Order: sequence, then C-alpha cells, then structure tokens
Amino acid sequence: MEPRSNRLFLPTPRQTNLLLIVGFGALGYALYVRYLGIEQSGVGLACNAGLDTWMCLQRKVWAALFDRAIIGWAAVVIALVNLMRPTLVVFALGLAVACLGVVLYNVMLSALAIGLLLLSFARREPEKD
Repeated sequence: MEPRSNRLFLPTPRQTNLLLIVGFGALGYALYVRYLGIEQSGVGLACNAGLDTWMCLQRKVWAALFDRAIIGWAAVVIALVNLMRPTLVVFALGLAVACLGVVLYNVMLSALAIGLLLLSFARREPEKD
C-alpha cells in the first residue's frame, strides 16, 4: 500500500479562472432573473394576467424553487458531497447553485454551502484510481 498524497484540494490557476467564470455567470444570471423578472411589478402583473413568455416561465419556476428553499438545500447537499470527496466539477456545480441561492432569496442555506465549499480546500485530493 502506497502512502497517501498530502496534496490538498486546491485548483490550479487555470481551474480558478474556470471557477470564476462559473461563479460570475451564475451571479449574473441570478441578478437578471431577480431584478428583471421577479421584482419587476409590470412583469409580475403581465405574467399573472396570462402572458406566456420565457421570462414568465422562469419567474414561475424560480419562485417555486425559492419558496420551498430547494435552491439552498441543493447547494448544501452538493457542498457536502464535495466536502466528502472534493472534485473540481462538483465544486463548480456547488458554487453555481450557491451563487444562485444567495441572490434568489435562499441566503442562509447558500451561505452555509459556501462555507462548506471553502472547507473542502482543507481536504486532501482524492487518490487517482
């Protein structure tokens, strides 16, 4: 049996750039949905009156998700999976969902998920099979 690597799970500079793109992309989309779809009273009135557009569908779906805190719980679950076995793909997914949750009214659970994602940097890299 070979000794375990002591290398921590830290993204390389190239991977960090990818994570920045994922995080800012999720934040930008969440801000777009929140401020141009959910909080606009004119959009809300039009959608409630029966307007059938892409924005109304997004508004309805995201409102149903944040009413039940599904975004925040999904972020926490993904962050816990990443904490148990950290990988870049799971980290990026957890980051995106947590960023969506912070902007779309699931702040407490999403903040917990971000803390768990940060804790994953203290974990060792998984061994290569």
